[in-house]
Amino acid sequence: MSPNLLRQLWSLVEASQSSTLLSLDDNRLVKWLLEQMTGNQAMNPSEADNLSSYIESKLSLIRDLAQSRG
Repeated sequence: MSPNLLRQLWSLVEASQSSTLLSLDDNRLVKWLLEQMTGNQAMNPSEADNLSSYIESKLSLIRDLAQSRG
């Protein structure tokens, strides 16, 4: 995954409403973040799969960040 893509993901997490991030279950949160990312740029299926896996591995961190801002 490119550093630019990672930067965009974490910028999205920071810019998103905490209530949105905390209200979705794990599967819906991964899907929502992926949809937000793919809406901003074209992404091939391999990149999307890698990003999805990365998001899944960082869900607890994403939720912790959202709670700390909450």
